[in-house]
Amino acid sequence: MLTTLKTAYTDTRAEDLAWCLGREPLPALAVLDLRLREFSVQLRLLGASHQVLLEGEGGSCSETVACMSGNSTPLPMGVSTLVDGREYEFAARVEELSRGSFARRAQELLALVADHPHGLAGTFPGSPHAFTAMVAQWREGTVSWRTWHAYPQEGRLVTTRTCVGARVTAAL
Repeated sequence: MLTTLKTAYTDTRAEDLAWCLGREPLPALAVLDLRLREFSVQLRLLGASHQVLLEGEGGSCSETVACMSGNSTPLPMGVSTLVDGREYEFAARVEELSRGSFARRAQELLALVADHPHGLAGTFPGSPHAFTAMVAQWREGTVSWRTWHAYPQEGRLVTTRTCVGARVTAAL
């Protein structure tokens, strides 16, 4: 699903993004509700940011990548932890692209997400290459999602990948 977000582009620098687990739902500009096996997944666009709410048997997970104050961590390149007894892995990467490469990559990603049954993308008024996009999937017992945050004025594309996997049982 591709939508034009009705807001000003406010998260204007890739380095301002922060990461947080467990945050309450924030006001969203666009939402996509999904059912992936036994999990309810809500993809949420928050301006040039994202939030994913995951509910499943025996637990939940809330991931937010946004410009936030308090109770957040600068965007890490990688995190591996347990969330409600499930394996959680997060990775982020920042790409710097030339103007032409950025435009091509933006068009490719928006086309991919717009046609994906579990995809949500929002573009911002004023720049066809300013967008946030998300895709979720289920594969081999794992719910995962990828996100792309575009900063055309910097030529930067922030990509994240998250996997929430099997429940971990305590050793006896």
